[in-house]
Amino acid sequence: KPQEKPKDSGKVTITKTFDFAGEEIKVTKEVDSNSKEAKSFLKQQEKLQSAAPASLPTVSGVKRPSGMSTLLGKIGAKKQKMSTLEKSKLDWENFKEEEGIVEELAIHNRGKDGYIERKAFLERVDHRQFEIERDIRLSRMKP
Repeated sequence: KPQEKPKDSGKVTITKTFDFAGEEIKVTKEVDSNSKEAKSFLKQQEKLQSAAPASLPTVSGVKRPSGMSTLLGKIGAKKQKMSTLEKSKLDWENFKEEEGIVEELAIHNRGKDGYIERKAFLERVDHRQFEIERDIRLSRMKP
């Protein structure tokens, strides 16, 4: 179940539990309290808290479980599943934070050696080459 811990700094810590390959994985994320994700999370928490007292049976003022189905429902509560790609992304983010290489990777990717820069350069070269070849073909057709 997601949990939140509001802090004085205007941040909200969101903890979600996922099921990955039969293991329980907890993902903790810290977001600004006025962000869209934080607001939707807080609304969801309010709904869960307001729905819980209304759904309790009040026959004699005592809350009693309604048998085996309630017990099985608690045990086998469905957790949101996590895909392999999401788990790999989470592991990579955790590794970057633990090793302290987030800034180093950002600097490297912005430089001339970055993958995106190389792809953009190759695209520009290919486009220029195509324009040169097209100009040559057109000049040969008009003599």
